[in-house]
Amino acid sequence: MIEVHHLEHSRSQRIIWLLEELGLPYKVTRYARDAKTYLAPPELLKIHPLGKSPVITDGDITVAESGAIVEYLIDKAGGKMRPAHGTQAHRDYTYWMHFAEGTAMPPLVMTLVFNKIENAPVPAFLKPIVLPIARGISKQVKSGFINPNLEKQFAYIEGVLSKNEWFCGSEMTGADFMMSFPLEAAISRAESINSMPKIAAYVKRIHAMPSYKKALEVGGPYNYA
Repeated sequence: MIEVHHLEHSRSQRIIWLLEELGLPYKVTRYARDAKTYLAPPELLKIHPLGKSPVITDGDITVAESGAIVEYLIDKAGGKMRPAHGTQAHRDYTYWMHFAEGTAMPPLVMTLVFNKIENAPVPAFLKPIVLPIARGISKQVKSGFINPNLEKQFAYIEGVLSKNEWFCGSEMTGADFMMSFPLEAAISRAESINSMPKIAAYVKRIHAMPSYKKALEVGGPYNYA
């Protein structure tokens, strides 16, 4: 049976959701983040050398990385939720599968990092010196690089979702599972997305799906839903 090694508040939530939607049998082993560092616990190192989630095991097979896991599960389900090869929908599918982590997530991760820099604890006697410098650098990077990139890419996504119900057209595909996490993360981290009604409606629609709600029950704490 497929086993999802699931880290709370992480990308592995979309893997549970996909399994629910595909109707494949699975079980979940939960892992809690470290209370101080918020990183994955060392137990995950026993599953994969990088000790990160998502990762699944299926008998003696171990698969890591969201995109690779999504493709593996779709193969296991007989190609369900993957458009036919040679079609525009399949070309769109390939694009959005890679876009999710290759383009959408990096500026969102940078936003998280620089927000932490602005709010990092500093000894009281150093605050007058360190805080203005750290916050000044952070705000310059965000305003000059991160935020313009976020605004551009989410305006692009908004345009796509204004024409299509799903990322590859009228049918839900694996690409929608890949894109779910960047959009959920954006709603919680990026101010520019507040003016994107199509993205907001898309996320609201997937959150209302029975398979999504069931996955939340199974997965536990997830601060993006």
